[in-house]
Amino acid sequence: MSHASTSKRRGFPNPIAWIGRSTIGLLSEVGKLTNFAVRIMAAAFSPSWNFAQIWKQVIAIGFYSLPVVGLSAVFIGAALALNVYTGGNRFGAEQFVPNIVALGITRELGATITGLMLAGRVSAGIAAEIGAMKVTEQIDALKTLSANPFRYLYAPRFLAACLTLPILVFVSDIIGIMGGWLVSVFGLDFDSTTYLRNTVDFLTMEDIVVGLIKAVVFGAVIATMGCYQGSKSKAGATGVGRAATLSMVGAAVLVLAANYMMSTLFVNIGI
Repeated sequence: MSHASTSKRRGFPNPIAWIGRSTIGLLSEVGKLTNFAVRIMAAAFSPSWNFAQIWKQVIAIGFYSLPVVGLSAVFIGAALALNVYTGGNRFGAEQFVPNIVALGITRELGATITGLMLAGRVSAGIAAEIGAMKVTEQIDALKTLSANPFRYLYAPRFLAACLTLPILVFVSDIIGIMGGWLVSVFGLDFDSTTYLRNTVDFLTMEDIVVGLIKAVVFGAVIATMGCYQGSKSKAGATGVGRAATLSMVGAAVLVLAANYMMSTLFVNIGI
């Protein structure tokens, strides 16, 4: 009887103990990630930059991401215009379609969609690349040669992401607005000249700058998560694949969280 009751107790773990272990594990992970991020920023913003590596990463992160960013932006802009028109049609406010599309793309959707797309493409790619280097002991070889992985591997990717994300977001803003223009003019019978004039007159420099500031933060988040999970990768293809998956999920969640916090901040300070 006592053995059966012991087995039964073992089958139902203590929920308080589980919550405690989960909380401690979460805080430990947050501490490790914060320490890693601080070390990356220290290496990225101190002198002696590896411009060859930075340029290589700019091409890999920025230039090769243009097709997916452009396609995502045009469809997001088109879908946003259709939905705004449908909602505005109920209240006779269809004329506000260009205003809302421009505001939604520049302040929110352009930066957020670009960040999420690059969380999948760039963060996972960085994690897989660095994870493969770790399991094949290339990072250990760098340390043996007195080369700092933070300065040689992680900092160039961090800087490249912070530099290229604003450019990609700016391109995404333009393409997204033009996607809304295409649907509005050729599908909803808007006048092209009026649509473009309303967009230009309504947008302010603050709207564009808000999205670009978000882009810099998203770039830092995406590169940091990719490098962090890659540096923790376990041996074997499964370990590298898990690191890529965790980096993508973590970067996407942090991009959304950072977007909300920055949006709240900008609203509170009146930008």
